[in-house]
Amino acid sequence: MQELRTDRLFLRQWRAEDIEPYTRFFSDQDRSRYFGGLKNADDAWRHLALQVGHWHLNGFGYWAVEELGNRTFVGCVGLWRSLDWPELELGYWVDDRQQRRGFAEEAAAECISYARETLKSPSLVSYIDPANIPSQNLALKLGAKYEQTIELVEQGPHLVYRHF
Repeated sequence: MQELRTDRLFLRQWRAEDIEPYTRFFSDQDRSRYFGGLKNADDAWRHLALQVGHWHLNGFGYWAVEELGNRTFVGCVGLWRSLDWPELELGYWVDDRQQRRGFAEEAAAECISYARETLKSPSLVSYIDPANIPSQNLALKLGAKYEQTIELVEQGPHLVYRHF
């Protein structure tokens, strides 16, 4: 499974010890509302295992992101292809203690390059909840263009931002 580095970040595979920051993120409704909502410790563990399983089934997925040097857990960024997703999706979340440092932009830009150059994906989008303004702003900053609003099967209406 591929690992990536940027100037400040290490995008790596998941480890068992990641459950603590992962559970912390999903224990707060405000933090987790755009990523499936609240999860108790057991559900967070299962969701983390889902991330690992996606890698095994598809050869790509979400990376755990840590800051180079101090190994501080930053968040999660990566590529997703669900059965009912029309295209490859770029997604991301950053721990609230690590926000406003440009980490999401840096990690997401690396994922865009990986999707284009390594996976040779013909397209890449981000499906963003209409209320998630910070994510929309990041997609625009990454060069994505708003395309349309679609109805995702279980997630409801989402804005489609096309990266390529």
